[in-house]
Amino acid sequence: MGRRVEFVDTSVLCNLLDVPGKNQDRKNVLRALEEKRACDLILPVTAVIETGNHIAQLSDGRLRRQYADKLSKLLELVIIGEAPWVLHTVEWGESFLRSLLSGAGTGTPFSDHVMAKLGLGDLCILAERELYRSRVTGVEVGIWTLDGQLSSHS
Repeated sequence: MGRRVEFVDTSVLCNLLDVPGKNQDRKNVLRALEEKRACDLILPVTAVIETGNHIAQLSDGRLRRQYADKLSKLLELVIIGEAPWVLHTVEWGESFLRSLLSGAGTGTPFSDHVMAKLGLGDLCILAERELYRSRVTGVEVGIWTLDGQLSSHS
């Protein structure tokens, strides 16, 4: 197989940003980031949204502002191409929703995933990964996550 591509999950992004209460594996994630220099990292829209939600739920307003600014700066780096990852264009349309409902390439439908406690955000990341796989050939595509449920589909 060719180069390795990994989608960055919310659990990893929160640790990289050091979001309070979501940063328990920060040292390991920073070490892993160094090891993943040879990978192409993709920042899924779901990870951005979920991380923003975690930041919005911080009880201390000063921390909310601090981490919102941190996320904003990181996204600015993505925009200008200086972040360690890139965005993946996703069209929220019929084909994406069909992929989501059919289990995003896992062979298990959405409702069964929910019963197994795999959340919709995780399923969206799986759907983004499947969309990427359908567009790009000759690459090994995975998900960089700390979430046990999601990693079982990585």
